Amino acid sequence: MKSIRRISKYIPLVGILILFTTSACQGQMKKRKSPMDSVQQTIQGVELGITYSQPSKRGRAIFGGLVPYGKVWRTGANEATVLEVSQAIKMKGQTLAPGQYALFTIPGKEQWTVILNSVHNQWGAYNYDESKDVLRFQVKPQSTEEVQEEMRFSISKEGKIKLHWDTTVVSFQVKPAA
Repeated sequence: MKSIRRISKYIPLVGILILFTTSACQGQMKKRKSPMDSVQQTIQGVELGITYSQPSKRGRAIFGGLVPYGKVWRTGANEATVLEVSQAIKMKGQTLAPGQYALFTIPGKEQWTVILNSVHNQWGAYNYDESKDVLRFQVKPQSTEEVQEEMRFSISKEGKIKLHWDTTVVSFQVKPAA
């Protein structure tokens, strides 16, 4: 009888643990509205990858609306977009050392600023610190008639990185530094 009483004291605790475990698993299993995606490419022996959360248009005005002009943007959703390179590369005449970087942008109607920041593991741009920038350069956005519902990055074999979302395309060239 004593052993049954001892065990019965733990039944409510076990029930609570099962409830919390089930809830946590269900939360993890829910699909994100902006799922993770990544692209990789090898360019003349240099491995290059971009990992990002992929927001969707969902009928919204994107640039100048959801993503305001003139403000630092995480260039995706959720966590900051991460660009990773295995060896030094050149972007717009500037050298970027091997490593992982947060890729931010400042969208504009006529010009975008592309930013690579040394703090790659951060949520969004909420703690963005300009003093941690390692590289910045300007690019001109292009307009296209093709509407891209989900934001997408691509990297060509020649090293052209392209961001396409809604009717806006932003691209820039990378090449090995050596």
